[in-house]
Amino acid sequence: MLQVNRSAPPRRLRRLLLIAVGSLAAVGSASVVPASAHAQAAPLPLAPPALKDLGRSGDHLTVTVRNTGSGGSGGGGGNRTYELSCHPARGDHPDADGACAALDRGTRWGKDAFAPAPQGGFCTMQYGGPATAHVTGTWAGRPVDARFDRSDGCQIARWDRLVPLLPDLRAEGQRA
Repeated sequence: MLQVNRSAPPRRLRRLLLIAVGSLAAVGSASVVPASAHAQAAPLPLAPPALKDLGRSGDHLTVTVRNTGSGGSGGGGGNRTYELSCHPARGDHPDADGACAALDRGTRWGKDAFAPAPQGGFCTMQYGGPATAHVTGTWAGRPVDARFDRSDGCQIARWDRLVPLLPDLRAEGQRA
């Protein structure tokens, strides 16, 4: 006989009832289902599907960078806008293959490659320049609307993780 603790929260009670009913159903059906049927059941996957298996042909981003200090083809002190599609890599981004590879490296199950720097983190008080970037579109089936700057060490590290999607300003500063 199943004893019910009336002071237990409803969610916990529901869970206990589901476990009890599932156990009874398993015991009752064990004599009916032949053992060979259990051996033929396919095992459940233990890991999330690989990114390549998700049919990600819809990955498309618009990258707008401003104030990078290099004229580039867009002119205007480093103001440029690029279109980038991945899987396969294409668009007018100057390094579409590299940008897609950087995004793939930063994309992990349960993580957002475009997530902002954590609030309240310890960031070095350094200024990486006036450059800003705005990335919009779709990545890994999710909408993207991310803004980047180089206002402190955390923001600089966040920017640098997405190079070459975003321009490598460390290299440009060393050439000057």
